Amino acid sequence: MWVIAASSLATLLAWPWRDLLDPANTAMLYLLAVAVVAARAGKGAAIAAALLGSALLDFFFIYPHFTFTIGDAQHIVTVGVMLAVAFIIGNLTLGLQREKDAALERERQSRALYQLASRLAGAVTLEQVDELTSSFLHETQSCQGKLLLRHGKEVLPVTKDQQPLSGKPYYAAQAALRQGAAQATLDEPMQWLFLPLHGATYVRGVLALSASGSDLLNNERLPLFEAIAALLAASVERLHFVEVAQRAQLQMTDERLRSSILSALSHDIRTPLTVLYGMADTLAQSALPKALHEMADAMRQQTLRLNSMVSNLLDMARLRAGDIRLNLEWQPVEEVIGASIKLLGPALAQHPVSVALPPDMPLLHFDAVLMERVLCNLLENAVKYAPPGSPIRIAARTDKKFAHLSVCNDGSQFPPDRLEDLFELFERGDAESNIPGVGLGLAICRSIVTAHGGSIHADNDNGACVTFTLPLGAPPTIEPEDEHE
Repeated sequence: MWVIAASSLATLLAWPWRDLLDPANTAMLYLLAVAVVAARAGKGAAIAAALLGSALLDFFFIYPHFTFTIGDAQHIVTVGVMLAVAFIIGNLTLGLQREKDAALERERQSRALYQLASRLAGAVTLEQVDELTSSFLHETQSCQGKLLLRHGKEVLPVTKDQQPLSGKPYYAAQAALRQGAAQATLDEPMQWLFLPLHGATYVRGVLALSASGSDLLNNERLPLFEAIAALLAASVERLHFVEVAQRAQLQMTDERLRSSILSALSHDIRTPLTVLYGMADTLAQSALPKALHEMADAMRQQTLRLNSMVSNLLDMARLRAGDIRLNLEWQPVEEVIGASIKLLGPALAQHPVSVALPPDMPLLHFDAVLMERVLCNLLENAVKYAPPGSPIRIAARTDKKFAHLSVCNDGSQFPPDRLEDLFELFERGDAESNIPGVGLGLAICRSIVTAHGGSIHADNDNGACVTFTLPLGAPPTIEPEDEHE
């Protein structure tokens, strides 16, 4: 219709002037018709308009009229050039039309991506991200979308009520997660496309796209899908770090509140506890009947134990607040070990203690008072859980950078699945145990050892053992004494 209408209109306009216009000028009207047809109906219609226009020019305006015979050879050139120019105009117009359509499509995609980014920016849960992405893909791309997140080595839907993948789609999703590259598969009647969600450190999941049509895997749509996957990965990453920040903030608030409570309780309890211990000690040394004397002695022992717990609380509060300054000196570790064993003499009465130190044990740079506290807490912990009569071993060894000191006992084991948790505040190996304690000893040991630049861990390789490390450093040289002085 466009070809016939445009060619007929050009013929009608030129016909009254057929005797005045040269055929070359008349051909310009037909070229204009070809350009209009190309813009409106495409390349095929433009070619048809060029052929029809050439025929009409020859039939109506080139002598002899009303025949397709060309009397002048110059008119053959006119018709040929008109036909060639018509083809060129058709191609150029078609190219411009395609560029226009591509620009409009890019604008539409950019606007759609902006809308999706605006929606995802307000999402506060992964479920909302999944719902917004799925609805966006359904509305704008006529396909289904599903967010799959990494769980170990597998990808699973965000919510448990969603059906997990199986068969070919499942293996394609696993491949996209493992390889970090797009994967496609055909599972009749659905086509599937899986795009990895690249995070800052690893692939956090997969965007699963499915459609029953044949254009899902079109290369022209792939950049748009990849851009959607990038927006989705950024949203998942943002929610992850928001959760981490909130957890860290809650943990900091919890630690600050806990330290404040520990400090307040320690100071408030210490004074009446000291008075109670003095009164119990006075009663135990008085001339009382045997039964009352034993009761007073038991009161004194329990008060002493409670005083030790309060001291641990106070030390923990100070360590958490950073109020304790290390008095570091180069000194032999065997002296601190000996002082700790002597201090716990009554408690170690039922346990033989062995100490194994290398003959070339170097001097270590530590705070003797705090390191004595570490060894006392480890020995007390070993005494509590070791059967009566079982040995307690203290051993030391060195490597290139650290000195390793261990306190071990036989007859007891740490919970294998909670070896790291034992060093947290108020954590005990057996929460239901009737052995007295509040779970502060190992936490204090870790704080002191960490302040010295070392580390501490527990294991069951050779009985229940706790091993901590101290940096070796470069101890000063000790000059030998002159025998003649």
